[in-house]
Amino acid sequence: MIMSRTEAAPDQALGDLTERLLAGLPAEAVLTDPDITASYANDMASFCPAGAPAVVVLPRTVEEVQHVMRTATELRVPVVPQGARTGLSGGANASDGCIVLSLTRMDRILEINPVDRIAVVEPGVVNATLSRAVGELGLYYPPDPSSWEMCTIGGNIGTASGGLCCVKYGVTAEYVLGLDVVLADGRLMTTGRRTAKGVAGYDMTRLFVGSEGSLGIVVRAVLALKPQPPQQLVLAAEFATAAAACDAVCRIMAGGHVPSLLELMDRTTVKAVNDIANMGLPETTEALLLAAFDTPDPAADLAAVGALCEAAGATQVVPADDAAESELLLQARRLSLTALEAVRGVTMIDDVCVPRSRLADLIEGVERIADKHQLTIGVVAHAGDGNTHPTVCFDATDADESRRARESFDEIMALGLELGGTITGEHGVGVLKKEWLAREIGPVGVELQRGIKQVFDPLGILNPGKLF
Repeated sequence: MIMSRTEAAPDQALGDLTERLLAGLPAEAVLTDPDITASYANDMASFCPAGAPAVVVLPRTVEEVQHVMRTATELRVPVVPQGARTGLSGGANASDGCIVLSLTRMDRILEINPVDRIAVVEPGVVNATLSRAVGELGLYYPPDPSSWEMCTIGGNIGTASGGLCCVKYGVTAEYVLGLDVVLADGRLMTTGRRTAKGVAGYDMTRLFVGSEGSLGIVVRAVLALKPQPPQQLVLAAEFATAAAACDAVCRIMAGGHVPSLLELMDRTTVKAVNDIANMGLPETTEALLLAAFDTPDPAADLAAVGALCEAAGATQVVPADDAAESELLLQARRLSLTALEAVRGVTMIDDVCVPRSRLADLIEGVERIADKHQLTIGVVAHAGDGNTHPTVCFDATDADESRRARESFDEIMALGLELGGTITGEHGVGVLKKEWLAREIGPVGVELQRGIKQVFDPLGILNPGKLF
């Protein structure tokens, strides 16, 4: 009989666990030094508790992942899967005594097929690496989170990531055709397909996308690709009010336009970006709207959208002349969250998504919440799909300011639900939003989702404490 970890002395339990893991893993893949394992304890989210891992495992093969899960099941040890830990909800945070299963060494692009327009990859492949690899063959993998130079495909799948291009191309879930998943007991399950169509049985692939490692460990993914579009051109429009910028967004979408990108930065965000990078953005503006088109004639599309921005009250509309100028504007947008973090040292990044028609109500509500709590809260948004990132800036060493930051964060989520939105558009639930998930989906939804978790993970060892 295997002694449970709760019954064994801590040193004995760790020794048993390490010995069992080393029976199927190379020594260099098993880390037990507390100083090293502590560095794997958490992702990039604030206000999310993290425990001390017993061991960190870095497998390179599917068989090694299966061995880890069989060992964890036999010894009743929790397993927390991780990618690059760029997440913003605590979904990759360790629990006390767990195995951290870091998949970053499973980083091979196994296949790129231009005829079937698919890529087959391991979970540790970095998003930007895949994008560049398929680009060399004239193909395009659209999902592009702001952390695309660091984040991994496995992490993107776990949190159903989005990005700047979602307004035209959609989110990660729309590009995952099939998965290989190691289940809690070590069995290997294949879901989905390599074909353009397929409706055989329940859509198990979609079930795993966004499950945050709570149902199984993704070890291989079949991803859909698109033909590489023409180089996009970007337009910047200044507005005297955020409401006017949101009105422009509504006019653009109602007019049937399909921009490849439609992003909004408020005054606070624009100033923060200028402070950190001297980008020369117009700080006199209350809201800066960036629109892009990757159509055969982007200049004509930008002209049409520019006219709509002016009709909505834009004080200035500046289309980029070329790809270099366009990239400079996009770089300013990608710097937004880093720049806001520099304002007070720490940020809480909300991820509230509302109907486009309620975008102005959300932004105005955030302004009221910031005034109420006497905090700096910058808003950057994927405006084309209503996904906002109100970012609360605060001093983590100031207890009162930290309290106000947390309260404002919760009030923003409540506002999002009140406006008919959702608590997360692309960052996931993790630890940070567990309470709010229950509010959004209701008691029946929680009961059924917990039932699904029980089917896949009857012992509750996969990423425990997340989602529910």
